[in-house]
Amino acid sequence: MTRDLAADRRLIVPEAAAVGRSVLGLGPVVLAFAAFILIWKVVIAIGGLRTFILPSPEEVAIAFVTAWTDGTMAPHAWTTIVEVALGFSVGAGTGLVAGYVLARSRLVERLLSPYLVAAQAIPILALAPLLALWFGPGLLAKVIICGLIVFFPVAIATMVGIRSVDRGLLELARSLRATPRRTLTTIEIPAALPSIMGGLRVGVTLAVVGAIVGEWAGADQGLGLLVNLARGSLFDYPLMFATLATIALLGIACYALVVLVERRLVGVR
Repeated sequence: MTRDLAADRRLIVPEAAAVGRSVLGLGPVVLAFAAFILIWKVVIAIGGLRTFILPSPEEVAIAFVTAWTDGTMAPHAWTTIVEVALGFSVGAGTGLVAGYVLARSRLVERLLSPYLVAAQAIPILALAPLLALWFGPGLLAKVIICGLIVFFPVAIATMVGIRSVDRGLLELARSLRATPRRTLTTIEIPAALPSIMGGLRVGVTLAVVGAIVGEWAGADQGLGLLVNLARGSLFDYPLMFATLATIALLGIACYALVVLVERRLVGVR
């Protein structure tokens, strides 16, 4: 009985310590947010800014709660979430494949790199109206826009990660007559995973940007459309800032999800 109690205590104490560290880790985040709100209020007070220039935190908070409780925000947010999820999946998937091919074939890299860089150099704001014209204002155009903006960082991160794999390990795999598939799954992917996950971190936040830009170019629903409506048609600037806050929270949630997956696959760094 005593041994069982001692064993339980050894299990409980580390868990309690981990919870305590998590709670303490939130302290700086809460303080930074409080400082941000304080600076926001000071800027309004000193500048004498009107609501149409910069609404107060209280007005934005009320608009945020109201928009979510009366059903205004949820449909637009869900539309954007779907666009981000599909666009990120398409862009990241094609980026992973393209990055591996670029890393393993110098000829493919020389042939495709100029086009990839040129496509990345063209602002997505310039491409979005054209893509909306070609594919219509529906979901497909938004997914393509998100996929394009996610593709490049994921492809480059994958290429760099694959090329950084220890050559000695690859030679050892060849000497052991490992198949290309086994070499990929047991050596290349695990070694390149930190770099790949870094590209996915960048890509998932850009997916949110791509969805909003696509909705600005043409949409019948979405957070980007709601920003335009609040600013241009409704003149409801607290609602506009509340929508921007929702977009920011969506980006943070997507980034945190990728970080969580990274910690599961790579470990805490």
